[in-house]
Amino acid sequence: MTTITQNSAVTLHFTIKLKDGSVADSTHNMGKPAKFVMGDGSLSENFESCLLDLTVGDNQVIELKAQDAFGLPNPDNIHHMDRAKFVGDAEVEVGTIMAFSGPDGAEIPGIITEVAGDSVTVDFNHPLAGQDVSFEVEILSVD
Repeated sequence: MTTITQNSAVTLHFTIKLKDGSVADSTHNMGKPAKFVMGDGSLSENFESCLLDLTVGDNQVIELKAQDAFGLPNPDNIHHMDRAKFVGDAEVEVGTIMAFSGPDGAEIPGIITEVAGDSVTVDFNHPLAGQDVSFEVEILSVD
């Protein structure tokens, strides 16, 4: 059996659950497993370290505290924007997730958390920042 090492290409199914047991994300819902290479930045270092030495067929539940999963919310990631910047058909309402262009041109998701007059507050923290989670993983292949 091939075990997961620092440079492994891994295919796995995962389910992320919150403390209340609700499912935040799952590859089962998408109908196809996730693929990544250890160290490529897809997963946090803490999560990757929990996968080391697992083998094909392993099922594991990994409990992660917020700071080890998606991090803690960073107040620097909350921005106040002028409502005039939101043009076109975009819905400017609390709870809407929109894609914004980052400084490097990459798209970054932000969630609108407040609309007050001409000011729109957008939170660019990961939606699961600050949440303790459990990852249920099933290792399908290791190359």
